[in-house]
Amino acid sequence: MFEVLVVGGGPAGLNAAQTLGRQRRRALLVDSGRPRNAPASEMHMFLSRDGFSPAALRRIGRAEIAEYATVEVRDGLITALRGAIDDFTAEFADGTTARARRVILATGQVDALPEIEGVPALFGNGLYHCPFCHGFEAADRPLAVLGGDFSQSMLALYLADRFAKDLVLCANGPLEVGPELRNALERAGIPIREEAVTRLSGSDGDVTIEFAAGEPLRRSAVFHRPAQRQHTDLAAGLGCELLPDGCVRVNPMQQTTVPGVYAAGDTARQADLPGPTPFVITGAADGAKAAIWLEQELFRAGVDVPIPG
Repeated sequence: MFEVLVVGGGPAGLNAAQTLGRQRRRALLVDSGRPRNAPASEMHMFLSRDGFSPAALRRIGRAEIAEYATVEVRDGLITALRGAIDDFTAEFADGTTARARRVILATGQVDALPEIEGVPALFGNGLYHCPFCHGFEAADRPLAVLGGDFSQSMLALYLADRFAKDLVLCANGPLEVGPELRNALERAGIPIREEAVTRLSGSDGDVTIEFAAGEPLRRSAVFHRPAQRQHTDLAAGLGCELLPDGCVRVNPMQQTTVPGVYAAGDTARQADLPGPTPFVITGAADGAKAAIWLEQELFRAGVDVPIPG
């Protein structure tokens, strides 16, 4: 019986496991090896690690955790998670099981990319999702935004305001916004192409966008905000409340609506916050916060002393 099961080996899970190790809690970290930011070669907005490789951060994190004897790391896939506080059971794809008193879900989200030829190959190498993560490096180059809904149109306005004077909105069909937003795009001088997009090719610095009609468009980079979904259904299987956007509902202590289950990183958010914020540094912070409050829960349960107030 482990004291804590941490599901997910990204920044949130790694930081949670390290925090628990420093408190000498017996914890099991399970890593499926499928991080959301695998296509990215660099990460940003992480003090002292600006431009650092996300893969290198995970390697270093696992090496640091290895120094804590009470933390075990296991590569594998959890297919089911059941039970209740003080007795959860994880079932692995290889048929084995593990038990724990508490759980931290740090399983993250998955990007649902548009079904356009070439998009998966370019994602992270010419097709980018976040102006905070990639806007600075793409600045002052010819850019495009893929998609014609409200989110993509606002992304185009933001990029034009911060980073690009030469930007085209490729709506991939009729622009799906109201007149106010369409007028804002026109005022910003953003051309709109409403032909269906059939293919993307190239790489960062030279991306070609092909359409069902009309001339291809060459850009240095393309931006697109993909929809997200939960990486696993483990939270739903445990009965955790999910918010309308699919995120696991947590309180300020990263507790879910199921006793003994915490969630951290972009898999979760508070209901009153417009998240999640899918950044490495915020994921790591959430992991530490979840582990700290979970540690205090275990400690207080052990000493059995009423807490004033």
